[in-house]
Amino acid sequence: MALEMRESCERCGAPLAADADARICAFECTFCPACTEAMSAVCPNCGGELVPRAPAAPASCPHRL
Repeated sequence: MALEMRESCERCGAPLAADADARICAFECTFCPACTEAMSAVCPNCGGELVPRAPAAPASCPHRL
């Protein structure tokens, strides 16, 4: 199952390209690094840890959706 690559920070609305540095929780809530730091790496929605989002798969990947 592929990650949903959300295109903006859920807190400040900053744009986040698929290859941008972003943080997610287990439910794929997505935040920019600045907001993650301001929230002490804790998701405000579920209380889970915010960790680096995996980069998008390259176009050449046969499993890319």
